Amino acid sequence: MISIIPKRKIWFGLSGLLVGLSIVFLALWGLNFGIDFVGGSSLEVRFSKQAPSVVQVKEALSDLELNSLVIQPTEGEEEMFIKFKNTGEETHQKVVSNLEEIDPEKYGQVKELQYNSVGPAIGERLKQKSFYAVVLVILAIIVYIAWAFRKVSKPIASWKYGLTAVFTLVHDCLIVLGVFAVLGHFYGIEISGAFIAAILTVLGYSVNDTIVVFDRIRENLPESEEDFAGTINTSINQNITRSINTSFTTMLVLLAILLFGGGSIFGFTLALLIGVFIGTYSSIFLASPLLVFWESRIK
Repeated sequence: MISIIPKRKIWFGLSGLLVGLSIVFLALWGLNFGIDFVGGSSLEVRFSKQAPSVVQVKEALSDLELNSLVIQPTEGEEEMFIKFKNTGEETHQKVVSNLEEIDPEKYGQVKELQYNSVGPAIGERLKQKSFYAVVLVILAIIVYIAWAFRKVSKPIASWKYGLTAVFTLVHDCLIVLGVFAVLGHFYGIEISGAFIAAILTVLGYSVNDTIVVFDRIRENLPESEEDFAGTINTSINQNITRSINTSFTTMLVLLAILLFGGGSIFGFTLALLIGVFIGTYSSIFLASPLLVFWESRIK
């Protein structure tokens, strides 16, 4: 029997530290939003023989005066990913034309694989819709949990289960955002539309683990001879192996995708990997101890 509830102050302190650091990082550096949110263009090309160096590509595009130019070689030796904040078809064609002039005998012909252009107005609208989507999901989770636990009224009301679950979701999201604030500042990792999909997936995964533990608490409460804290500690121990094993196998898959999936889905997979880990931690070491905190406040 693992003493999770008796040591809840340790878990509260650890979570408080992680959330506090995340808020500091977000305040200092913010998130490195990609072209999905701030507007701009992205171009993926393939050279038939081999890709030139980043320095050569920068020199070839220097006369175009591209803003916030980012050049990223991909996993293959022939492909390259180019981002810049300029938009417009004329700029797009000039970039491709300049790339074709880089020593064609050595690097071969240039084939355009993918081109995306997003205006700043569209990017701002996407920010708003992403925020609304996250808020809507959180509200729906509160309503669902309050309804699912409506017959549980002692020693705490059913709506507090929903509020506790949402608190852990906010905890998980803040930590993931804090990690990406650090990665964006030091390594240039950007936030794209796929990142929002990853956050929503993390919300669903995290609340699933939390509800499984809450459901076991609901089953044990009427028959338990222990006090509320003891019943919750027993319920967590009955589910902890299942939660850790499920999350571990999920993280193994995500790690494989992270290592071999290529740069285009790197941010999405990394957000899922961090979110699954933090979500598993919070469902075991934060959500249920918060119920005991509620109960102690009532007393």
